[in-house]
Amino acid sequence: AKLKSFAAKIIQLLKEWTETFPYDFQDEKSMKELKEIAHRITQCDEENGTVKKIISQMTQNLLMAISARSQYQEIREKFRQPVTDKGTILKTKPQSTQKDILSVCCDPLILAQQLTYIELERVSNIYPEDLMQIVSHMDSLDNHKCRGDVTKTYNLEAYDNWFNCLSMLVATEICRVVKKKQRTRMVEFFIDVARECFNIGNFNSMMAII
Repeated sequence: AKLKSFAAKIIQLLKEWTETFPYDFQDEKSMKELKEIAHRITQCDEENGTVKKIISQMTQNLLMAISARSQYQEIREKFRQPVTDKGTILKTKPQSTQKDILSVCCDPLILAQQLTYIELERVSNIYPEDLMQIVSHMDSLDNHKCRGDVTKTYNLEAYDNWFNCLSMLVATEICRVVKKKQRTRMVEFFIDVARECFNIGNFNSMMAII
């Protein structure tokens, strides 16, 4: 009875660990250790197989979480291309195909909502271990230690890059307008977008626009 009670507590611990920090088990060594612990716990309940089912479901959910994150990182890598001369690209395009943002979306509320959707997508892919990785890396720098195996925090980088991209988009849309009246209209439009972001609670996009 005591052994089963202990096994139940270990299962609960592993379940919460794998759900909260799935990235801890991405490397083969930690995954192997997890499977070894799971195998030992399973032996405590060989009669009805309840523990085995729970462990199997836990492992399956963990593998799905790791796979989803790996796919997201692969997509991010495909879009991480070296910076090119965007001015040259714009010059090669016909003037008729170069549209400003007002011709695409002239409603500040709708644009603010779309920006919020993007923010939520970026935030949803940030995991606790991403933040822990930064803290760990900063501690290692303070202690003058070399950490060559520091895991790249792709999701935090993506969130930071999104902020910079939005700021550059706003600046570009304003500066590319030649006439003063149109430029004033563009500035007022982005002020309205920032206000709508504030009303929604999307303060990150609001600050990027400002």
